[in-house]
Amino acid sequence: MEYPVEGMLILKKEATVEIEVRKSRFIAHAIPITSLDQIKGLVQKTRDEHPGAAHVVHAAVVGPKGDLYSYSDDKEPRNTAGRPALEVLKGSGISNILILIIRYFGGTLLGTGGLVKAYGQSVRELIPLLETEELIEKTTFRVTVAYNLYELLRLHLVSLEAEITSEEFATDVTIAATLPSADIEGLNLYVRNLTNGEASLIVE
Repeated sequence: MEYPVEGMLILKKEATVEIEVRKSRFIAHAIPITSLDQIKGLVQKTRDEHPGAAHVVHAAVVGPKGDLYSYSDDKEPRNTAGRPALEVLKGSGISNILILIIRYFGGTLLGTGGLVKAYGQSVRELIPLLETEELIEKTTFRVTVAYNLYELLRLHLVSLEAEITSEEFATDVTIAATLPSADIEGLNLYVRNLTNGEASLIVE
C-alpha cells in the first residue's frame, strides 16, 4: 500500500478561470480524478462541449505521492502548452487533479514564448480558486452488530466522521464505511468492547 506524502493535497471539486491574451481565450478547468485512465474520456467530453475551440490542452497529477503525470500540447508547438501547465501544477502540491485548458484562437499568433506564458498563467490564476483537502490514507471496512447496538455504533461512527457507504438490515445490522486508517485500531477496540468481544471490523 502506498502512503500519501505528508502535506499532499487533493482537489475536492471543479473550478474554472478564463484569461484573454491578444484576443485568444484560455479557459482553464480543473476536475478531480483518481486515475490517469479517466483523462481521455474527459478530454473528449470537453471537445464535444467546445466544438469551436482550437485546442484542448491538458495537464494532470495523480497518486498518493503526486508522482504520476500526464500532459498534452494538443497540436500547439511542442512543449509550449501542456508541459508549462504541468510544471505550474506540480509546484502547487495538489494531486488527483486534471486541468483542461480550452483555447479559442483570437487571430493573433502568440509565438512559442507567448504560448508558454499564456498556458502557464492560466494555471497560475486557477490554483488560488481550487478547493482542496489533505490527502489522508483511508481504510474501508464492514462490521456486523445486533440491532440493540446499532444506534450506539452509528453515533460513534458519525463522531469519528466516518463515511458510511451502506447499511444492511438482516438478522443483524451490517455497516460498511470508510475511515482514516489511523483511527481503525481504536474503532476496532470500541466495537469489541461494545459487543463483549463478539464482533470486530472486517477490513476490505
